Amino acid sequence: MTGGDKRLFVVGGGAAGMMAAITAARLGCPVTLAERNPKLGRKLYITGKGRCNVTNHCSPEEVLSATPRNGKFLYSAVNHTPPAEVERFFEELGVPLKVERGNRVFPQSDKAADIIDALFYELKRLKVPVLQTRVTGLEIQEDRVVGLETEQGHLEAGAVILATGGLSYPATGSTGDGHQMAAQAGHTVVEPKPSLVPLESPEAFCGEMQGLALKNVMLTVKNQKGKTLYREQGEMLFTHFGLSGPLVLSASAHMRNFDREQYTCILDLKPALDEQALDARLVRELSQGANRDMNNLMGALLPRLMIPVVLRLSGIPGEKKAHDITREERRRLLELLKAFPVPVSMPRPIAEAIVTSGGVKVGEVDPKTMASKKIKGLYFAGELLDVDAYTGGFNLQIAWCTGRAAGEYACSFLREA
Repeated sequence: MTGGDKRLFVVGGGAAGMMAAITAARLGCPVTLAERNPKLGRKLYITGKGRCNVTNHCSPEEVLSATPRNGKFLYSAVNHTPPAEVERFFEELGVPLKVERGNRVFPQSDKAADIIDALFYELKRLKVPVLQTRVTGLEIQEDRVVGLETEQGHLEAGAVILATGGLSYPATGSTGDGHQMAAQAGHTVVEPKPSLVPLESPEAFCGEMQGLALKNVMLTVKNQKGKTLYREQGEMLFTHFGLSGPLVLSASAHMRNFDREQYTCILDLKPALDEQALDARLVRELSQGANRDMNNLMGALLPRLMIPVVLRLSGIPGEKKAHDITREERRRLLELLKAFPVPVSMPRPIAEAIVTSGGVKVGEVDPKTMASKKIKGLYFAGELLDVDAYTGGFNLQIAWCTGRAAGEYACSFLREA
């Protein structure tokens, strides 16, 4: 199959790739979507725990502030395709949406499949061919992309959009092919690292509390110099290896230098109470339960799995009576409740990360058009770029807006070529 030199090829059938192909096809551009998997949108099926957190119901400015990695690069794309436009796009495709806590936007059905089906049927309506093949390389002549090398042979191309994803969830097809092709085209690829990823801790007490979910805790991340890198209130989870849950995943986006920095997660287990109010509460509990063992008394203050850990760290025997607690012991208890430290040693492997940090260096890509500054006719979209954001629909928002920009401007390029 050779589509002629005026055909646009979109490589990667995930969120960014499907948006790019739909955008270009709606503008009348001859476009083919190449995807190595038998099904499109494999990674979309697992986003939002299978519910697909489509975007975040917020302003473009809030998207940029929720993007700690190269957020400024997205200014033009996010303003051109803000969350409100993404919501309108899907509702016009027949997917009713709803807004939940944290302004997260989901399909009303709570089914990621509805989002994927809507994109698939729009591609079908627009008669976009989907080629199931692995693209292995680019053909570049005189600083212009002119074709693709695939497992099914050579394909001529007038323009190419690479939207192959990062390295997270490799079972969905994100295996780094796009990084290799970008490097082949002369682009700098910033070393891919896991982001939005659980964290490992050397402390055995995490395993003791495995499965314990904490709500409404304040998480502060500090480096070894004591500098606060992240602070947010929400939910988290203890696991056999360390920490996970929404708060921890977002915090991980700020912990990029495990090779040369040490990080500590500090939990305020009682963020609604300042130290004075919490101390008064402790005094009251100790007084009212004067004859009770501390093991039993602490149930009013902590989840069951946490009690032995906190008592041990504060140096208080579990069988000690409340009336025997010294002022120093109460002080240590108070300090732990307000600042429970969990050192972290490393992120979990990149295969377990929700997104990949790193990728094609954004300084080598036009932020308005997503065009390569090195090779004519080459465009990038989605997670392949060195841009990543917090949880809450922001990373999919990045996929939609960069995909749309790439689709529009690749189409313009072909018309003018």
